[in-house]
Amino acid sequence: MKLIIQIPCYNEAETLTVALNDLPKHIDGIDEIEYLIINDGSKDDTVKVAREWGVNYIVNFRRNKGLAKGFMAGLDACLRKGADIIVNTDADNQYCGADIEALVRPILNGEACMVIGARPIDETEHFSPIKKKLQHFGSWVVRKASKTDIPDAPSGFRAYSRDAAMRMNVVNEYTYTLETIVQAGRDKMSVISVPIRTNAELRPSRLFSSMMGYVKRSMLTILRAFLMYRPLACFTCISAVLFGIGVILGIRFLVFAFSGDGGGHVQSLILASTLMLSGVSTFIVGLQADIIAANRKLLEDIQYRVRRMDYELTHSEKDIIEENEIETVQKKAQKKAQNPDENGAEEKAPEKNTKNKRG
Repeated sequence: MKLIIQIPCYNEAETLTVALNDLPKHIDGIDEIEYLIINDGSKDDTVKVAREWGVNYIVNFRRNKGLAKGFMAGLDACLRKGADIIVNTDADNQYCGADIEALVRPILNGEACMVIGARPIDETEHFSPIKKKLQHFGSWVVRKASKTDIPDAPSGFRAYSRDAAMRMNVVNEYTYTLETIVQAGRDKMSVISVPIRTNAELRPSRLFSSMMGYVKRSMLTILRAFLMYRPLACFTCISAVLFGIGVILGIRFLVFAFSGDGGGHVQSLILASTLMLSGVSTFIVGLQADIIAANRKLLEDIQYRVRRMDYELTHSEKDIIEENEIETVQKKAQKKAQNPDENGAEEKAPEKNTKNKRG
């Protein structure tokens, strides 16, 4: 069982060593632990620090591409390196490295394929009261959209099984935390949460410049994910509101018409007709979006199968190369053991040729 711990990095030279030193070196049930960083276009010595520490793999972006793309690139690299479990953590040492064992344990026991660490939000001192409220509200919205029971949806401290990692798709460029939960919930994956600890703040968060900007982007991400996975329900709600208002205005016009005063309320009839047509059109759009969503699911299944074949082929080729190298070394050793005189003659031949040239 191989575990790879991945860390997205952007100008993390000052805190990366602290975060790496906090990571576990051994976990019961895990045969091998390796470390990978995603350098998202850092302009400082992040890569140098990682190499000096001795990380196993570095995914290097020349330009900053954002947290979501870095996360997906890290998953791809981990899968190609044969990871059975992938843990994602932060380079600012926000999360307690010792709790990685608590994250991977449900996967090892076959209880879940995706585990998310739940921070003690209310007890975290460097979280402002507004941020705490927004974290709770955002997590509640994600729970409703994904039909999961995750108390801390924005947490980036999480573990994925190999199968779950191959199914992940992130189209948002802002962050992966919310969208992956919605996707996992809608795909009926086994997603659970475990309590974790947090460390003291080493630096302010770089994910957002303002609280309102964070709220806006998060809500748009949740709405987009909801539209992707439940478009018919979303468009039906909008359609029902438009059509319902149109019906009410239409009934109002009919009441006035039957009372002999309909001529002065033609505007209500026009508005009612417009709203009812808009409602019907919106519902038709919802049907089309639902067909597209069904097609998307089929494409995701095909993508999963292609990824699985690709990663298995990559792993098989690596094993074949290693076996060939071992066989070559063994054959050379056997040849030397069987023909020691020939080896000696080969070594003396150049000396003889050199003497002839001198003569």
